[in-house]
Amino acid sequence: MIRFNGLIDEENHIITEQKGMFSVIEHEKDLTVSPMTAMNEFFMSKMGVRRKQVLAKLNGKTGVTVQAGAMQWMAGEVEATTGIKNAGDLIGKMFKGAATGESAVKPEYKGEGYLMLEPTYKYLLLEDVSDWEGGLVMEDGMFLACESSVKHNIEARSNLSSAVLGNEGLFNLKLNGSGVCALESNVTRDQIVEVELDNDVLKIDGSFAICWSGSLKFTVERGGKTLMGSAVSGEGLVNVYRGTGKVWLSTLDDSSSMYSAGTPASPRAISKSK
Repeated sequence: MIRFNGLIDEENHIITEQKGMFSVIEHEKDLTVSPMTAMNEFFMSKMGVRRKQVLAKLNGKTGVTVQAGAMQWMAGEVEATTGIKNAGDLIGKMFKGAATGESAVKPEYKGEGYLMLEPTYKYLLLEDVSDWEGGLVMEDGMFLACESSVKHNIEARSNLSSAVLGNEGLFNLKLNGSGVCALESNVTRDQIVEVELDNDVLKIDGSFAICWSGSLKFTVERGGKTLMGSAVSGEGLVNVYRGTGKVWLSTLDDSSSMYSAGTPASPRAISKSK
């Protein structure tokens, strides 16, 4: 039997969201600060910028796949595996990692017990992958963890111009299947604008889409019908999403800075900033 004392209480550590195997714990008061950083930490806390962690409760049946280096501690009969089945699977994972910028091998934890991930200043969002038609496609740096029932794939842009002209990568990570995933976001859920499309089109000037349904076709096009029209309107190239599905917009923060936020002391945050 495992009992945690001081992990969750109403004053310092609270659970802000629960879904599937995951719970998001927010540290309301962080007293582990130095005199040099105390003032910054105080005002950050008042603005709602607090450290958060994901706690996963493993039931002995479904495992948890996490981003490399994200594990902080685990308790109970829990063991870590590479999740690699054979040499072909390894090559496939290496290709997916190189294409999306994510770690090639994401460790998978199985057993019965608890798994705690490293703290972060980003906002943690829990999503049911089955709620996204055609899978959940996300921007680089958002994936943190998911239940092992969720499959990882890469979503290729529909044409080369989507990457070259739109200053985007050729591939994005896509999650398929049933299960819950934990995402890291630069903005809160309340600040995310969800646009639902029913056989329609959405055009965005900038990289403000952080997640979208795999059923949507994504391209980069001119803002106007002609070069002259684009020049007059001041809109050069826009990201276009067509079809039926939904798109999450982070209108207050450009998704290209997704790697820049995080815990300064975290090895993952340091490696991403290089």
